[in-house]
Amino acid sequence: MPDPGPKETLTAGQARRIALAAQGLSGARPQAPAGARQLLRTIERLGVVQIDSVNVVSRTHYLPLFSRLGAYPRPLLDELAWGRKPTLFEYWAHEASLLPPATQPLLRWRMADAAEGVGIWGGIARFLREHPQLVERTLEEIRAHGPRAASDFDWGQKKREKWWGWNEPKRALEGLFWTGRLTTATRRSSFERVYGLPEKALPKAVVEAPTPPREEAQRGLLRIAARAMGIATERDLRDYFRMPVAETRARLAELVEADELIPAAVKGWREPAFLHPEARRPRKATGTALLSPFDNLIWFRERTERLFGLRYRIEIYTPAEKRTHGYYVLPFLEGEAITARVDLKADRKEGVLIVQHAHAEPDATAQTPHILAVELRLMSEWLGLGDVRVVPRGDLAERLADALT
Repeated sequence: MPDPGPKETLTAGQARRIALAAQGLSGARPQAPAGARQLLRTIERLGVVQIDSVNVVSRTHYLPLFSRLGAYPRPLLDELAWGRKPTLFEYWAHEASLLPPATQPLLRWRMADAAEGVGIWGGIARFLREHPQLVERTLEEIRAHGPRAASDFDWGQKKREKWWGWNEPKRALEGLFWTGRLTTATRRSSFERVYGLPEKALPKAVVEAPTPPREEAQRGLLRIAARAMGIATERDLRDYFRMPVAETRARLAELVEADELIPAAVKGWREPAFLHPEARRPRKATGTALLSPFDNLIWFRERTERLFGLRYRIEIYTPAEKRTHGYYVLPFLEGEAITARVDLKADRKEGVLIVQHAHAEPDATAQTPHILAVELRLMSEWLGLGDVRVVPRGDLAERLADALT
């Protein structure tokens, strides 16, 4: 993309505050428990919320809303996402994600790519093409009997090495999901996806909405990403919805030409940036939040390091003896800095939130353990746990334990 040159120059601090404001993390949370309208408004602001099944603390899709809204009722999100009349839909957007239904038409080009086997979708398209009878039988089962999970199919149980060892009905269901011919109708208590027909599961207005041209849909996704991040590089914007490189560059040039993005330079950033014209520019940020490893603010690790000077890696798949900060580590946002990291585990049997490791970051202050203690108590209550227990591991553990007592 030709470099139009920056129209604005920002300091690193200004960029950080813009990013926090765009993500709804720059100020105090609402005092009253959030209702459905606030949850939907927050998800619309973020554009997308990543789903993950790891339940060490809480499944990750619940956590970004807690970080921004405080102790909201978790069943409310279940109802919005997978209830009788869902007001969100599920698709592969950043990763597996929850999104506002209005975004569905903007992702149909990706569904078409999956059907045609473009890029990473080659295996999916090939499987569906090579198993037409299986595909039709799977669809007919759902047309005849309504939404079905993979465990409801008692035929074709042969395992395969590819696609995580899924059996053939599961592979057909997932392929049909990725190509948009099926969608998630609900999820069961085991977090098992239940597949349904889009025309039955999605709002009528969404199903009947015209499919925008590929270029317009991609511009639409980049608009959502730019609004959600406030200030971002090309790589940041591309990562938000996992967009193709060349097409992202072309669409960004078009948005700049239309004055929908402002070219900017941020001191200390090596790459050019793009500023959303409506981005808020607070003079300070005062929010506090424990951040899921998959929170929108930090999920792109390169951006996290650029914004906060924090090199953050999730260590779930790292052998225990080689971990630096723990198994399921949540960074702690305090104002404009990441001041600590805590490795948390919800011990539901004992009714305790366990801090397995606690580490301070360079921006931590004498007040950090006390502010973090308040946040941990709030999280423990929200999770229905009674106490917070600190294991004496990490350079912040002793001070945090003292603050909690």
